[in-house]
Amino acid sequence: MTRLRDPERGCPWDRVQTLESLKPCLLEETYELLSAMDHPEEKANYVEELGDVLLQIMFQSVMAEQEGRFSFDDVANAISDKLVHRHPHVFGDVKADDPATVLRNWEQIKQLEHKKEKRHSALDGVPSTLPALLKAQRTQEKAARVGFDWKDAEGPWEKINEEIAELRAEIDKVGGDGSKIAPADATRVKEELGDLVFAVCNLARHLGVDAESAAELTTSRFARRFRHVEESAKSAGRNLKDMTLAEMDELWDEAKAKE
Repeated sequence: MTRLRDPERGCPWDRVQTLESLKPCLLEETYELLSAMDHPEEKANYVEELGDVLLQIMFQSVMAEQEGRFSFDDVANAISDKLVHRHPHVFGDVKADDPATVLRNWEQIKQLEHKKEKRHSALDGVPSTLPALLKAQRTQEKAARVGFDWKDAEGPWEKINEEIAELRAEIDKVGGDGSKIAPADATRVKEELGDLVFAVCNLARHLGVDAESAAELTTSRFARRFRHVEESAKSAGRNLKDMTLAEMDELWDEAKAKE
């Protein structure tokens, strides 16, 4: 990477990259690694995607070193020091026999660390750029670590039912089935729909399920089954636009049965 960034002998593309231009690269490589993690048996691809993410870390570190700010060694040492400091039950004499205790201790240590950074809320530190479901769940986790949480999954269940009723009431106000909502009414419906999604994320958290992964799993399953519907229709010489919903549902059920 140092050679690629060399002002005279380096690569013309690598030399002109900035932190801003690297953001989409890091995001894309991260998602590709997440995809590879779903298929760890594909060793070569998994190794390659891990390397691509590592490259992004090295890329920024070399840029910073060339600017005299910090080096890759500083990055590695910083995370090593953090891990030692936040694991006193491993590197010190603090007792923590279960994951819940570890998380509580971790949060307390973070709070002490961040006093120097002028963090005033337990929610500080949740990246604003996280995907919506992941951001919702991380926000809920932060609040839960300081005691703002239901004692069990029954609380989120009740909240989901409450939010469904509120969403239904808001849609009923605009009449019909809500399929054609005027812009003036859309904000309230959007808010209520958001509340429902947030409540579902809370239930997922209480059940120990990652909401982002659950949504991804469902989307992938839908796409797989829908492709079966498309392929089956094509094999029969049919066009989906000319088929009834009942006919497509029959093909959908075939896809489900195969799984």
